[in-house]
Amino acid sequence: ASSGASITIRDILTASQQQPVPHHGYQCMSCCRVFPTLWSVKTHIQHSSQEGYSCKVYYRRLKALWEKEHKEQEAAAPRA
Repeated sequence: ASSGASITIRDILTASQQQPVPHHGYQCMSCCRVFPTLWSVKTHIQHSSQEGYSCKVYYRRLKALWEKEHKEQEAAAPRA
């Protein structure tokens, strides 16, 4: 169901917290390119297939995995 979910700025930031960026900017976690702004990363992800990259697929899959993990954590949490 989340395969059609759009990638948000929050998703990009969450993914990028795992890797330090070598310079000022934001790194696409799929292709490792560094962009000067969050907007430019989001634009890159949205149009990555036109550039020969599969970054949009990567972020959609990553987001689906996060959502699945979150649902599993909610299900495993003790209910009061």
